[in-house]
Amino acid sequence: MYNILGYYDAETVKEATALLAENPNLRLIAGGTDVLIKLHSGQIAEAELLSLRKIKALGSIQKAEDGTIAIGAMATFTKIFNDPILRELIPILTEAAISMGGPQIRNIATIGGNVCNGATSADSAASLFALNAQLKLIDSNGERLVPIREFYLGPGKVALKPGEILTEILISPENYRGFGGQYIKFAMREAMDIATLAVAVVCKLQGQTFDEIRIGLGVAGPTPLRCLEAEAYAQGKEVSMATVAEIGRLAVNATQARTSWRASQEYREHLVKELVPRALKVAIVNAGGAELV
Repeated sequence: MYNILGYYDAETVKEATALLAENPNLRLIAGGTDVLIKLHSGQIAEAELLSLRKIKALGSIQKAEDGTIAIGAMATFTKIFNDPILRELIPILTEAAISMGGPQIRNIATIGGNVCNGATSADSAASLFALNAQLKLIDSNGERLVPIREFYLGPGKVALKPGEILTEILISPENYRGFGGQYIKFAMREAMDIATLAVAVVCKLQGQTFDEIRIGLGVAGPTPLRCLEAEAYAQGKEVSMATVAEIGRLAVNATQARTSWRASQEYREHLVKELVPRALKVAIVNAGGAELV
């Protein structure tokens, strides 16, 4: 049963922020794949809903003149997967999009809702962490930019202040140009299941050495995370099987995995050690390097 006390539609961001300023108890709803499930299951007892679905500007995906890619928070996972800009320039994000649920869910679930849900298993999170994404948050008083690594505060908790709306996800050119990447979702039923572990790796090469790598993990801790020790180790190192294996070992140090009914802590750590090198080897090829055998 859905205990919905009221429902409001906004047609512009300005209208939405004004409604939120008047009634801070309004709960935002985008695609509804998270909020409606929580209402139905009783995780949310009752709610007044403010829908963003009519704000067409929030569904756009554009590349600015300086190369920054702006993904509207209301862009669905189907749109992200099919978008030519993202498929050409940031394919790891389209790989994450196609791994999210079945086609019916991808047609309505939005990337903004996926991020704001605050789940470590969010299918977009690992890739956005690896891409150093920034989030544009707007309220009735103005806007601010928040690095995605500062947005996740804990399980289901994000740095969204009362009255704020996530409007865009921004990825600057220095965070994707020249990089190759790979995304791996490990789950028992692939796209139709919540990830047991999610790995996103991007790398840039300089000859036969690593110029830069970034590793984003989902479900390896209470929030998505980066493997900073492994990333620092890789810089300037020779591209080799030995280096890649060591990066995988060091990536485990960043995890804060726990045992759940889906997997044990030890199994998740084993997956990190195995899947980070597997993703990195593909990323090397996608960055123009030779295949490691």
